[in-house]
Amino acid sequence: MKVVITGASKGLGRAVAEQFAGLGVQLFICARGLDALKETAASIQARFPQSTVNIQSVDLSSEAAVKNFGKWVMEDGKSVDVLVNNAGIFYPGSVHSEPEGSLDALLQVNLMSAYHLTRLLIPDMIKAKQGHVFNMCSIASLNAYANGGAYSISKFALYGFSKNLREEMKPHGIKVTHVLPGAAYSDSWSGSGIDPQRIMEADDVAKMIFAAAQLSPQACIEEIVLRPQLGDL
Repeated sequence: MKVVITGASKGLGRAVAEQFAGLGVQLFICARGLDALKETAASIQARFPQSTVNIQSVDLSSEAAVKNFGKWVMEDGKSVDVLVNNAGIFYPGSVHSEPEGSLDALLQVNLMSAYHLTRLLIPDMIKAKQGHVFNMCSIASLNAYANGGAYSISKFALYGFSKNLREEMKPHGIKVTHVLPGAAYSDSWSGSGIDPQRIMEADDVAKMIFAAAQLSPQACIEEIVLRPQLGDL
């Protein structure tokens, strides 16, 4: 099995990679920080020697870099079985007052990286008549909230992309799942003062993605919505 995950050096992406590694898969993971990627790959490889972990440092805000990553993934000539468009960044702010360029920057990573990578990889998936695309949306894709600004807009856009893709891929045997998690603990929450017990674990989200990928070809989980037990923050 060939599994591709963006933004996989830590947090949700790393947790998803660890889940699939237990199957003895061929992992292709990327993130911007090479040192963190190397540490993640070494850890996964040591725990799951039956899997292979291929890494590449990628600036996911760059269309050219995303396309180069996709071409590298395709070099072995095998179609992708699971694509997890997980890469994302967050800037707090309000539409009327956030810094100029916030929306552009967030759209480039949170939406366009998924758009460009999917368009590169999906033709071979269509030929193979199988595959599963997971798009890491957010509760912010469903409900606007104070100080969400451009981030929420970008996640609404990713959700729209994912829903459109789902309809397009139905006749081709390719599944598309929109993942909409609430607050889940990762490095971005370090130093926030939030009690880790108040929010979900990254592994909670990863386990749901992994489970959705195990269903028969006749079944597709279209949406995964997870929230902390006590509700959103």
